[in-house]
Amino acid sequence: MPPVLADLTDALLSAARKAGAEAADALAVDGRAVSIDVRGGALEQAERSEGLEIGLRVLIGGRQACVSASDISARTIADMAERAVAMAREAPADPHAGLADPAQLARDWDVAALELADPGAEPLAAALETDAREAEAAAMAVQGVSQVQSASASWSKRLLHMAGTNGFSGGYARTSRSISAVAIAGEGAAMERDWASEARIFGADLPSAASIGLQAGERAVARLGAVQPKTGAFPVLLDERVAASLIGHLLSAINGTAIARGASWLRDGLNTDVLPKGLSLIEDPFRRRISGSRPFDAEGLPPARRAIVEDGVLTGWVLDLATARKLGLQSTGNASRGTSTPPSPAAGNVALTQGTKSREELIRDMGTGLLVTSFIGATINPTTGDYSRGAAGYWVENGQISHVVNECTVAGNLREMLRRILPANDARGHLSHVVPSLLIEGLTIAGS
Repeated sequence: MPPVLADLTDALLSAARKAGAEAADALAVDGRAVSIDVRGGALEQAERSEGLEIGLRVLIGGRQACVSASDISARTIADMAERAVAMAREAPADPHAGLADPAQLARDWDVAALELADPGAEPLAAALETDAREAEAAAMAVQGVSQVQSASASWSKRLLHMAGTNGFSGGYARTSRSISAVAIAGEGAAMERDWASEARIFGADLPSAASIGLQAGERAVARLGAVQPKTGAFPVLLDERVAASLIGHLLSAINGTAIARGASWLRDGLNTDVLPKGLSLIEDPFRRRISGSRPFDAEGLPPARRAIVEDGVLTGWVLDLATARKLGLQSTGNASRGTSTPPSPAAGNVALTQGTKSREELIRDMGTGLLVTSFIGATINPTTGDYSRGAAGYWVENGQISHVVNECTVAGNLREMLRRILPANDARGHLSHVVPSLLIEGLTIAGS
């Protein structure tokens, strides 16, 4: 019989108290995953992993330490607690470290309403192999595709339970099922590569494997004949596939860790315009069947729906307890952690206000410029917001896609870029970060 995760966290807390900890929290995670790869019509790799990991954080007089293990024996748990307490006594003091006050803790959450785990049976490896084969076959059927570099299907389930000496105790499960394909078109030095991938919590929500493979193949063929674009200042349209990365840079800049260190280009941005008027960025941890949803954060605090940016104005940071205390604020319920690390802030589900125009209409309106469908590498200065990324995509002339381009660099400053974005209406609602294609005027493109 598998161990009960709540019993493991209780044992960890009991051992921590016995070893001399003033306060502690514990995390137990039980995970299973299956991954199937096919290539050339044959099974290339089949992997299955199962593991249980436990983690303990102890606090003594403003000092903390974390330890983890994959052995759940009573002797290991006792050793973990003794080692953690010894480490904490030697750690530097942090006046901001500590568990949540019991009055702050989440209560009466409804995990079932979030639908974070597919109740169906674990898919057979043969079913995953069928998905991967169908994706590969569909990609290979696209005229111009010379090979499929990889076609994969996977499934995972993760159960976790967290408890603390402050009285918190709670857990839930997550599942994920995914299909992906990477296709190569052309031959020799003229080869081009592109991909497609989909993942859902519920397997029944996944698009067909054939549609994913077809998309990968069509994308790869569409890249054939790419050339470098001209150099200069032009409008740039970030395709929906990559637009979320720009909002990701905003979320990184308002992360409590960066703000508390004074190491963010938005450290003075609270209550100022960071997006165009009319645009908001909404965090919603309660969306059904979405990977970033959660009933409580990694410190047992209740999450909340909020406007991180409202009508263009930045309203708050992304905080856990420690960063909030350092800044003299309240946690926003954004703590995240693993078994071997203390909590740190991380944003969950976010959605950017969508525009009224389609991507095609924005292409028409941009005149001459660059449509970016993929990025390669990045140089981002976190303290100044200076931005430079290798890019590939399509050149637009007179409001129409003209030809494929690659080996170019797009550069600007994030503060100015975000203030000039014009969103399309093509965001995909099943993603954790719901961000449409974004048009930005006047970026520097370095090409031929």
